[in-house]
Amino acid sequence: MNVKEQSEMRRKRAIVIAVALGLLGAGVVLFSLNTGSIRLSPSSVMKALFGYGSPEETMILYEYRMPRIIVTLLAGVGLGVAGAVFQGISRNSLADPGILGIHAGAAFGLMIYVSFFRTLEGPATLMIPLFTLLGGTGIAIVIFLLAYDRYRGLMPIRLLLVGIAIEAGFSSITLLLSLRLDENTYAFAARWLAGNVWGRDWIHVWTLLPWICLFVPLIFYRSRLLDLFTLGDEMAAGLGSAVNRNRFVLLMFAIALSCASVAMVGGIGFIGLAAPHIARKLVGAQHRYLLPICAMVGLVILVTADTIGRSFFQPNAIPAGVVVAAIGGPYFLYLLFIKKKTSL
Repeated sequence: MNVKEQSEMRRKRAIVIAVALGLLGAGVVLFSLNTGSIRLSPSSVMKALFGYGSPEETMILYEYRMPRIIVTLLAGVGLGVAGAVFQGISRNSLADPGILGIHAGAAFGLMIYVSFFRTLEGPATLMIPLFTLLGGTGIAIVIFLLAYDRYRGLMPIRLLLVGIAIEAGFSSITLLLSLRLDENTYAFAARWLAGNVWGRDWIHVWTLLPWICLFVPLIFYRSRLLDLFTLGDEMAAGLGSAVNRNRFVLLMFAIALSCASVAMVGGIGFIGLAAPHIARKLVGAQHRYLLPICAMVGLVILVTADTIGRSFFQPNAIPAGVVVAAIGGPYFLYLLFIKKKTSL
């Protein structure tokens, strides 16, 4: 089998898997629309979707459930793609926006926001991604400067260790700032840190949508650059890639995706870690196939986690971030164990 035939087979496999994940995601969304504190039958949901439902059913579907579900869809895509970029540019299979401290920086930015604006309602919501982006970008620059060696370039192990240390430090600062908030603002901050998607409205959808629609295509357009990073900095430079500039640009794109996503769904971790690993097992390491599958896997994971937390633990719903952490924590330990065995 020649190279062209192998490439065609990978392309067809990626299409089949993307369709399967799309159908799975659609099934989870339909199930999520049917469930909640007020249950709607599948027929009621379909009637409301096509404009034939009762006023109560239409209000529940369009004003409460659909905005929340769409926000989780978009954030899952953003976190999955951002995780693939972080792992690609760092050549570290354990890299994740949460583990590297990007989410801690975003949380710090959000805490500065709520200290002054103290609201997640109305037009002021449009400022949230900006504050989280500034926080995440500042932390990312510090981490990458500390992990960069003048002669050896970006060191993956140092990147992980520095990220964990920075994440711990800024999480403590964020907690300290949250204790100085009033009761209502503290309750909001606590829900956000736990990854609670409750109460999202259409304005949150319109706030997150431009970030996903802009940065996901830009990253996909540069997917070949991520393939070059897997060869190492010297090899990539020898093939004509401006390594430092391309790494910085892709880093900024991934930070923007990650920070905008966590701004709307809270401090949800491990999706950026798990989605690239699952996608890599399904379609291989070539990023033009990997990135779309990462987006689909992240979408399915986050919507499923939110549906489980909201539907299976009534009347006391569990935040999606807790469900993801319950699965992602053991998965991270599993990856560490596998990585240790392969290095022996």
